[in-house]
Amino acid sequence: MSKIYEAEMKNIGGRTGEVISPDQKFHLKVSTPTSNIEGTTNPEQLFAAGYSSCFNGALQAVMSKNKTIFPTNVTAKVALHHNGELNFNLSVEIIVEIEGAEIEVAKKLIHEADLVCPYSKALRNNVEVKISLK
Repeated sequence: MSKIYEAEMKNIGGRTGEVISPDQKFHLKVSTPTSNIEGTTNPEQLFAAGYSSCFNGALQAVMSKNKTIFPTNVTAKVALHHNGELNFNLSVEIIVEIEGAEIEVAKKLIHEADLVCPYSKALRNNVEVKISLK
């Protein structure tokens, strides 16, 4: 296995702080999801952004391999759950739009993308992930 990329981010202040990349190109203020503080994001939004981008990239790679291209959009909804004192977990809903593809073709592409996507692999058997076709 050869590493092709590694991202690095530093958090200062936890959920009421900031995240910064070493090159300073990425610098965001973070807050808790329920605080609604203007100009901030939260870890769940960042995770949703990463997963939707990665899944769509996997979907495009699968389509390219199958020599079929359709316009696609992927939405990721990441939910934070509280299960008692200091007991939290995530669940994810992935909603895929494949414009112009027949339903069976779209379902096959989504299944293959789920097998390829590094985020899907990382979460499999640990986080509840629901994937649907819009």
